[in-house]
Parts: sequence; C-alpha cells; structure tokens
Amino acid sequence: MCDEYEMTYAHPDSLEGLLQRGRGLGAERALQDPQGAAVFVYDAIRRDWRWDGTDDRALYLARLVQDLELPLTPVVDQLVGDEESCLRACDVLELLALAGSEEAREGLREYVRKGEYWVPVLESVSAQWPAEWWEDLGEVARARIDGEAELPWPFEPWTRFGIEVQSRPFIARPSLTGLSTAELLTVLADAHTEDATKFDALRALNSRVSAEELIPLVPSLVTSDGRRPLPPLRRAVERLGTTAVPAAHGWAQDERPWLAQLGADVLADYPRPEALPELVEELAAQLAERTWCGPDRTARRLARFGSDAVGAVPYLRRFWLRTPHSYERTAYLEALAAINRDGLDYVYTESLWDCEETARLQGISSAPATPEALGRIALLRDDPMETPEVRAAARARLLAPSGLGQTGLLAPSGLGQT
Repeated sequence: MCDEYEMTYAHPDSLEGLLQRGRGLGAERALQDPQGAAVFVYDAIRRDWRWDGTDDRALYLARLVQDLELPLTPVVDQLVGDEESCLRACDVLELLALAGSEEAREGLREYVRKGEYWVPVLESVSAQWPAEWWEDLGEVARARIDGEAELPWPFEPWTRFGIEVQSRPFIARPSLTGLSTAELLTVLADAHTEDATKFDALRALNSRVSAEELIPLVPSLVTSDGRRPLPPLRRAVERLGTTAVPAAHGWAQDERPWLAQLGADVLADYPRPEALPELVEELAAQLAERTWCGPDRTARRLARFGSDAVGAVPYLRRFWLRTPHSYERTAYLEALAAINRDGLDYVYTESLWDCEETARLQGISSAPATPEALGRIALLRDDPMETPEVRAAARARLLAPSGLGQTGLLAPSGLGQT
C-alpha cells in the first residue's frame, strides 16, 4: 500500500535499482551483463517490488528471463511458495509459455495437477492461454474440486469443465450500452434508480463523448448512504474538462464533504496562473519527502502551464529517474514534454523497454526513427507476450512514412543521469 510502508530500494542508477523500478535502462543494462543481472531478475520475481497493485512487472520480467536466456527452474520452483509468490511466478511463466517455452507451459500444467493454489493458477492460465492448452485438465479439475473452497464466479474454466459453482449465483444485470446518451442521463436523473444501475449508466457514459448535461446531476450521484460519490463519477467529471469548472466553484462550497472535495479537485486540476509557484513548491516538497504516490497529479496540473512551468523541470526529471512507482512515470514524461521537449529523445527510446504499457506506448509514438528504436518497435509488434494495444501501436508506427514519430528532438541532455 502506498502510504503504509516504504521498501528499501537500491540506488536508482544501479542495475538492481533500475530492475526493481522496471526502468527500460535496467533491461538494456541487463542485456550487457546477463550473468550479473540474473540474481536481480530472480529477486524481482520472488519479491514484489511493485509500489502498489497498479504497477506492472510480469511482462518486463518475463522478457528479461527470455532475453537473458535464464534457466526457468527457479521460477517454476517458486510456484510452491505462498499464494502471492506462486501467482507472481505464474504471471511470468504464463507469458513465457505464450512466447514458446514448453518448460513454462508444462510447469504450470503440472502445478494445476498437484499444487496447493491450483484454482487461481488454472483460472489465470485459462484467461491467458488458448483453450487447447488447458481444456484437457478438466478431469484433473473435477477430481480436485471435491471438497475445495467455493469458487467465486461462473466463468472459464469451470463452465467449460461443467463444474457447478457453489457460491452465490451470478446474475448479470441488463446491459445499458444500447441506450442513447440522453436515455442514460434520464436513468441517472431518476431518483428511484438503484445505485447499481446508476453505476452502469455512468460506466456507459464514460465510454462516449462527454456530455455537459451530466453537470447538474453530479450532486445527486451519490451512494445510497449519502457518504461518497458513485465510483465512476470522478472519471466522468474528469472527462468533462474545463466545462465542469464553473459548477465546481459551487461544489467546493457544499456542506457535503464528498462533493466539496470533488469540487476542490476539479478547481485544482485547472489552476489559475497565480497557482504556479505553489505547485512547483508542492512538487519539490513531494520529492524531498519521497512521496511516491500522488505527484503524478501535481505533474499533470503543472503541464497545463506549458513552458511557464519550466521551474518544475528539475523535479519532474528526478521523479522520472527515481520513483519506484512505475505507474506514475508516464505522467512525468507527459509533463516534461508539455513544458520543454528538449532532450527527450533518449527518454522516449528508453521507454520502449519500460515495464509499463503506457510508457511503451509513449515510446512507440514519440521515439526518434533511429535503427535502435525502430528495431525495438518491430520486436514489440511481433512479441506474443505483448499487449494487443502495444502491438497495434507498433504496427501503425512502422507503417507510417519512414517510421517517424511525433518528435524531431536532439540528442539526450542528461535526463539519464541522476
């Protein structure tokens, strides 16, 4: 959890520290010293160096195991640990199996036959692998499920195996995606609509062009106990952008704490010019205090000032270099690009090796068309372990004229140094 403890990370410029943070530079350095990197790669699979559950590591680590040609035995052996350790190993092995490793594939299949946490492992591989890789395990599952704990949901592989789920039956709610935007707003405006239906209506709205007509409904979109907004509401308000600012002035003065906080957050996201020095000071203080959760929001607010926020650049650079919270790295790079794009070629190129999907997407769109970058993008396009979104973006980049990205930047200007 972000604010409850801080793990002791190695120096951010050391190989160990880079790998703990999921930095692209760590993957590049590891390739130069596979033997020296092996202990840190295995450690990053054995111990959870993610800052919280939003960070990604499995694909990054699976690629390292594959690219460094490391033995899989330590990863397969990790399956017999506690549940969290087992599932970390499972995540890596699943991907390596997709990349063609028979050892990874058979290691997981054997664990399903005999392992303690075989239920979540089987559910996981059934979600990631082709059915023909696991559907023959039905007999094993039917034999082992007798006396096991209740299964949570009726989905694969249990439905395919014909195993009855013993827990509370899942009743699907009618989909609202077929309703028009006006109809969804009517659902939200009806005081008799249940929370669950309003939740679904907001989710449906969040997949469409934002509607200003939602603004007057915001104060009513609260849970039945009146204590907190419906979970999709914040995202819906964020998507309204500056159109929500006038109403936010009133929300910020409301006696209901949740609405006052929502209004204050909207106003903070669109700061006035006089707020710039305070935001720079806030980012500097967050860095000094090693606050790794939340500065991404400060960075996004600073980005709105463009080149006027140049005073924030040194802090944004240090956050990008040092944060163990890899999920937030993308926001720092976006802010740097909005304020001063000079010298970011190196960063975009390194991002092609990053653990975070959003960072790799940034690299694909903006890295310079060097042989190194284009070669890496081609690998991402063809990697069976990669996400569909990254593969599609890589394909589109390589099909563009000359493979050019969105930047025409100069050589690195020191962001790679701590």
